[in-house]
Amino acid sequence: MAEVRVLRAGSGPVDVAGVLLAPGAGATRDNRTLVVLDTALTAVGLPVRRVDLPRGATAAPARVREEAAAFAADLGVGTERLVVGGRSFGGRMSSMAVADGLAVAGLLLLSYPLHPPGRPDRLRVEHLPRIAVPVLAVSGATDPFGTPDELATHLATLAGPTTLVVVPGAHGPADPPVVAAVRDWLT
Repeated sequence: MAEVRVLRAGSGPVDVAGVLLAPGAGATRDNRTLVVLDTALTAVGLPVRRVDLPRGATAAPARVREEAAAFAADLGVGTERLVVGGRSFGGRMSSMAVADGLAVAGLLLLSYPLHPPGRPDRLRVEHLPRIAVPVLAVSGATDPFGTPDELATHLATLAGPTTLVVVPGAHGPADPPVVAAVRDWLT
């Protein structure tokens, strides 16, 4: 089995009050990885809210902003104390919300869909340079949505500190190394 590799190591978020997680396309807030993350983070005292997103690059980032505002209000803090993100589509839509001005403590990208499988010419990166918060990207070593080298190249355009962790697996890697990477980055 391949090892976990840290390709980039940036600083993580500080003073985090909660984590908002969104699923990949076609999945729900009850996605296995999101549930396991919720359990692990709640166990270390970090509140988590898992949310569903509508399809579409306009509606989904708007929902991320709405859910972040509601979660922050429920916690009695501003959105700048939250980490937002999720798996694949959920992480991408969260990144678009942050790039468009959602103030957060950090951004979590699990299996970021850099491009459709087999289509490296169709990159989904134009908004990345506008992200200036700490970012953790965790991706499978054989993810068809972006190789580790492709991710390292394109995540280097982020304005904020970035950590890229490559774990064994493809687009849905096993949960234990993903959870460990997230927990380490947040605590």
